[in-house]
Amino acid sequence: MAFWPVWRRYVRLIGVVLLLVAGTAMPAQAGKRDDTLTWATTVALPSAEPYYNISNDGLLVISQMVWDTLIYRDPDSGQYKPLLATAWRWIDPLTLELDLRRDVRFHDGRPFSADDVVYTINFALDPANRVSLPSNVNWLRRAEKTGSHQVRLLLRAPFPTAFEYLSGPIAIMPAGFYQNTDANRGPPASRYPGTGPYRLTRWEPGREAQFDINPEYMAGSPKGRPSIPRLIMRVVPDADTQVTELTAGRLDWIGQVAETAARRLAAAPNIRVLTAQSMRIAFLQFDVQGRSGPNPFQNLRVREAVAHAIDRDAIVRNVIGAGSRSLQAFCFPSQFGCTDDVRRIPYDPAKARQLLTEAGYPNGFDTEIIGFRARPRVEALSGFLNASGIRARLAFMGYGAVRERQQKGQVQLLDTSWGSLSINDVSALITPFFTNRLGDMVQDAEIRSWAAAAATAIDPQERRRLYGLILRKIADNVLVLPLYTLPSVTAFVSDLAYRAWPDENPRFYMQRWR
Repeated sequence: MAFWPVWRRYVRLIGVVLLLVAGTAMPAQAGKRDDTLTWATTVALPSAEPYYNISNDGLLVISQMVWDTLIYRDPDSGQYKPLLATAWRWIDPLTLELDLRRDVRFHDGRPFSADDVVYTINFALDPANRVSLPSNVNWLRRAEKTGSHQVRLLLRAPFPTAFEYLSGPIAIMPAGFYQNTDANRGPPASRYPGTGPYRLTRWEPGREAQFDINPEYMAGSPKGRPSIPRLIMRVVPDADTQVTELTAGRLDWIGQVAETAARRLAAAPNIRVLTAQSMRIAFLQFDVQGRSGPNPFQNLRVREAVAHAIDRDAIVRNVIGAGSRSLQAFCFPSQFGCTDDVRRIPYDPAKARQLLTEAGYPNGFDTEIIGFRARPRVEALSGFLNASGIRARLAFMGYGAVRERQQKGQVQLLDTSWGSLSINDVSALITPFFTNRLGDMVQDAEIRSWAAAAATAIDPQERRRLYGLILRKIADNVLVLPLYTLPSVTAFVSDLAYRAWPDENPRFYMQRWR
């Protein structure tokens, strides 16, 4: 296949890159000896605040270390448990009442109360505040205080996945947080007070952050009391550099490890590699809407040709490896509403070339495939497309640059992935990519209508029916092309007794040294 020469060159270059990087000046040692767990992220987060983040690192990892949610979903049992709320009940299908803990303080000492919940939710609901993912909250109409430690959440319509969101991306901030005129002054612990198991004590945007244990964290929290006193997050955009830093003892944990790097690390002394299934799926997006101007991907035959051109099973087998599986439906199998009863398009390069001819491209065409994660995988995709006549040059860039180009309508073909923010429901994929959000490159009114109905349907069978309609239309028209699941491959020092979960949230507050 055309992509294998590129892949072999990549493998040979890894060793050279590692040697070159190892000789550069790097931070001091991390690890059990200093009781400091240092981990790396590839994403330069724009903010430490959960409502102005779109990546898992900001929305889940940092958010759940520094802040708490009203409800907690146990990652092992899936049960909803009290966190900032002690109890809850439905007054009617549009009104949820919650009792709140009375023994909680924010990191700056102020007591937690209903005012904080009402402030946070109503702030996030205000369109003028332009939070990064309004779909996380806009199923709510408003929050009301009914007592010093009691609130009511008023819904716009029945919302069957309410507890998924209340236990996931809706972190509770202190009242007045965004009105603080001194927000850019003083130490991070005073600028970003949460109620969570760690305090944010150092924040250097784009470089590094430090989290110190909260010694007064609430007793009886289902998160448990943290064991590791200090966490340091370093921004290391280059995956090869992360590998070097880990083997040199300057990092303790890295995630989203490429298969080749995982094999090398598995043979390294004092390093462990863990491969686990994750909810993250990889897929191709096309400029179906034509925001970039008239383009080949507006033609169904071209999109079908792309689907026939790619051997998903070969990429799973030879590039991604264990913990991955190819997909036909645009959903993760465990999510509510997911079905594999959709059109299946097999690998058939001859059929791909035939479809391109029928679409008016007998000699193929030139295009650009944009990627921002796992370069070898995108190179493999590019190789398969080239072999079928779609000459796809690879543009590999940072996630922020991809988002900017999407916003400007400058993307025709994008390799991307989504982990559903831990939400085990198909709505977590359909909402951001098919309901007129920034990630929606299709703008299909019928899908939007079905999605709106599914979001408020109380009857589970009706929700399944509506999501089935959506998933089948996506597959019939190749509106996006699901590729495969992406495993959670982590590597860490052997001193760390690390556990993994399918939602890719490392939950450092639950990790321990051996």
